[in-house]
Amino acid sequence: MSTALPAAVLAAIDARLAATDALLTRAYPGDDGSRQPVHTVYVPGDTFTPELPIEWGRSARAAATTAGGVEALAIRVGLEARVAADVAPLVEEKLSREPIEDLRIDFEDGYGVRSDEVEDADAVRAAKRVAASTGANFAPPFIGIRFKSFEAATRARGIRTLDLFVTTLIEHGGLPDGLALTLPKVSTVAQVEAMVDAVSALERVHGLPEGRLRFEVQVETPQLVLGADGRAPVAELALAAPGRIVGLHYGTYDYSAALGISARYQSLEHPAADHAKQVMQVAVAGTGLRLSDGSTNILPIGDRAESAWRLHAWLVRRSLERGFPQGWDLHPAQLPTRFIATYGYYRDGYPEASARLRHVREGTVGTVLDEPATLRALAVFVRRGVLCGAITAAEVTADTGLDEQALARLASPRRASQ
Repeated sequence: MSTALPAAVLAAIDARLAATDALLTRAYPGDDGSRQPVHTVYVPGDTFTPELPIEWGRSARAAATTAGGVEALAIRVGLEARVAADVAPLVEEKLSREPIEDLRIDFEDGYGVRSDEVEDADAVRAAKRVAASTGANFAPPFIGIRFKSFEAATRARGIRTLDLFVTTLIEHGGLPDGLALTLPKVSTVAQVEAMVDAVSALERVHGLPEGRLRFEVQVETPQLVLGADGRAPVAELALAAPGRIVGLHYGTYDYSAALGISARYQSLEHPAADHAKQVMQVAVAGTGLRLSDGSTNILPIGDRAESAWRLHAWLVRRSLERGFPQGWDLHPAQLPTRFIATYGYYRDGYPEASARLRHVREGTVGTVLDEPATLRALAVFVRRGVLCGAITAAEVTADTGLDEQALARLASPRRASQ
């Protein structure tokens, strides 16, 4: 069969689109398929001990007991009885084995302003304790610090705390695999570029491989969502710091306050919060950067425990449904509903997702005709459920015929082909 267009036309089109091809490869590699924690727990910088995860797990189980147990609590916060019965043993095991997935030792708002001598000592002590907890297998899979922002008033202090923490870790056994560093109150792309300068210098000083020190960016200022020039600086971050940024974390209260929203109405479900998070979501689509929602400061303790648990479970579920698989927790009593809501979300959706994956694998026709993009979304959903503990790999193999490697290839086909 002959075609009308000469080869020179295709060559010219390839040349025109070479820059586009390079951009898509460089800036939009897709998710790498590695584990993303379902939450980040924040504790003040001077309070962390190696035993803290164990203590939080114990407190979380005690809190659930006061509600009549995990299954009863799950029903009270909205899960169907069938799903609550499935979820309860999984959550109980999780709270005993790994109550905290990601821990951030906070030297910013949760720590406050202290003398340089005190913060120096606390940063070094925190690093030594992280090293000890890692060595004793007490540390969560992801652990690190949030230091002070790169605004003029706190820049030197933030960099010094970062330096002390990283240097002390290296001197006491090396960096943990799940090291997490958080840059707060980012207003401009230049601040992120400055963070790249800081971690690159630390890598050179300590002989670390280039790119070993990566970091999260907190989106908690309106200026990062909409800049003075009318552009969205948050959308420029992936290209401004290629390979350095792990993800974007929404900061509920700083962002809301900056917009003039009164304290009573500051919430993860405020329309202003949804707008910021939707911009974040579009900005990172395809880049491989992860998204995390923020926190709620309504704690499930005392007389308000019942309503606070319902609110927390609802907000966790709401975030998951909107494409934010991670959030922040501030108190041990929030852990039961974090895992109840998360596991409930995956258990609710798993029967349909697994059936549709099986139809695709077997080439049969179900009630939904899935396109490749939807197939990827189904695989990502199931794989996230496995990685967080809501679904077992054995279930997936039995229900879909896919092993872990096949599921990972479906979830990240671009990564798998590289």
